[in-house]
Amino acid sequence: MKKDIKSYSIEQLNQLCQDIRGRILEVVSKNGGHLSSTLGATELIVAMHRVFDSSKDPFIFDVSHQAYAHKLLTGRWDEFDTLREFGGLSGYTKPSESEDDYFVAGHSSTSISLGVGAAKAIALKGEQDSRVPVIMIGDGSMTAGMVYEALNELGDRKYPMIIILNDNEMSIAAPIGALSRMLSSAMASPFYQKFKKRTENFVDNFGEGARYIAKRLEESLKLITPGIIFEEMGVDYIGPVDGHDIKSLIEVLELAKGMKKPVIIHAQTLKGKGYEIAEGKHEKWHGVGPFDLQSGEGFKKSPAKSATQIYTEALLHVADKNEKIVGVTAAMPSGTGLSKLMEKYPTRFWDVAIAEQHAVTSMAAMAKEGFKPFCTIYSTFLQRGYDQVIHDVCLMDLPVVFALDRAGIVGEDGETHQGTFDISFLRAIPNMTLLAPHDEKSFHQAVGFASTYTHPCAIRYPRGSFIETALPESLPFKAGKSQLMISNASDILFIGYGNGVGRAYETMQELDFEVSLLDLRFVKPLDEEMLQALTCKHKKWFVFSDSAKAGGVASAILEFLAEQSILHVSVVSFEYEDSFIKHGNTTLVEESLGIGPKQLAARVKKLLGKL
Repeated sequence: MKKDIKSYSIEQLNQLCQDIRGRILEVVSKNGGHLSSTLGATELIVAMHRVFDSSKDPFIFDVSHQAYAHKLLTGRWDEFDTLREFGGLSGYTKPSESEDDYFVAGHSSTSISLGVGAAKAIALKGEQDSRVPVIMIGDGSMTAGMVYEALNELGDRKYPMIIILNDNEMSIAAPIGALSRMLSSAMASPFYQKFKKRTENFVDNFGEGARYIAKRLEESLKLITPGIIFEEMGVDYIGPVDGHDIKSLIEVLELAKGMKKPVIIHAQTLKGKGYEIAEGKHEKWHGVGPFDLQSGEGFKKSPAKSATQIYTEALLHVADKNEKIVGVTAAMPSGTGLSKLMEKYPTRFWDVAIAEQHAVTSMAAMAKEGFKPFCTIYSTFLQRGYDQVIHDVCLMDLPVVFALDRAGIVGEDGETHQGTFDISFLRAIPNMTLLAPHDEKSFHQAVGFASTYTHPCAIRYPRGSFIETALPESLPFKAGKSQLMISNASDILFIGYGNGVGRAYETMQELDFEVSLLDLRFVKPLDEEMLQALTCKHKKWFVFSDSAKAGGVASAILEFLAEQSILHVSVVSFEYEDSFIKHGNTTLVEESLGIGPKQLAARVKKLLGKL
């Protein structure tokens, strides 16, 4: 049941915030999820619901991982136990889950653009007196250029909109002591806003001289507050305000609501607020697995080395030997394993914040200057830099390496984060080479190959560890060459790409007959010589890859067979069907897709009966 908090006293609202934090800690400690940012945003979200109405006012959360309090206030308190579980609540806003969730959000810096679009629609419908977009965006998301594209139009067109800047790490510009706090408080008061409006009306009647003097006075005040950048873009600024003071937040939101124009409210909050162990700038508390609530200690993870850890070791190995190797990540230094390289070689490896487009293009220039860049980005986030991959890297045939972490199913983060499309969208680009390892040894070999390769290439690898196998040792990588891992007299051939090799191997263990197994290694270019030879012996091919079927690995193989007019070989793909993949435990998600080992073995047997 949705909570109606319009009549709550300040004391009741403060108690509600404590209850919400308790519920978030109870569930996230059990299920995992985003923690520090959502704890810090609790009072902001409660104040939003007190002043506005999410059933009619578009509530737009940037990224939306901080919106747990919003879920709890909109009828999902009891269901919150299922957060991030298969079939349960999403860790992000999701309109199909609740009408109070305005938009799907899992990537950053889209909120203000969405707000501008919503504001335009509200204006065209003539609903500006009854509806206003309310945006919450974190200071980290302000590093992306899309934010300023949206602010540029908003400041020009002046649509009514409330933008809450949740500053939980640092100010946009550092406030200067008590004077700044006094001025910010004064600027947030109804008196100041009315005085400002009356001054504008007054100077309009006394010509350019009076307007010039008033403008210079206001500019001198703004120079010692953090809001000058927004005011110069045409958006009114209020702040900084205490993001944990419910009374002040309500007053400021009511004021901004009545201004009927675009306003940014700069609220300073503490990450992890209310859970002392997580309070402050502790990166590890941003997204967590299950943990003990009393001690803060995480539960033991699998001892198997993750693909990300292997990547770190492999990249360090080649970087130690070659000072021309450089690298970049976009706000994910620990997630992508680049932290250790940034620590060891701070002048060669960089975090450029949430700016994938900039990351790609800046590395293109470094490649032009003779360096060997490793652009290390999650598969799902490289989508944001797609034009730059085409226009700035591949068109010039520059030797940038794209290391694509989290390729395949990522589990609880769900639809917005599943790394399913990189093969499909990269395979179409001229000059691009696509390769994938299937275990620790082959990953080191893949990184070694990429470090000396003279064209653009992309290496994909999974979240967590590779599927374990007892296959023969991987041979050194050669451009466009595969490796036949198992060969026998069967007319059945399993073709694996990347982690799909392990999936094919697991499936083989569930069968009572022999098959051959090819580690494809490169999906572009294909090993046409090997494939041509295998058509003479194997007539039934099954393709395993943790990627979308449309434009994927089997598609590439079928294109080759068609071009060669090879008609006697049948190809079956076990790649993902044409739909977005839901969130949840990875094993459960895979079973829902029918790609568990036993399920795949049963599908193979059934299909063999038809082929």
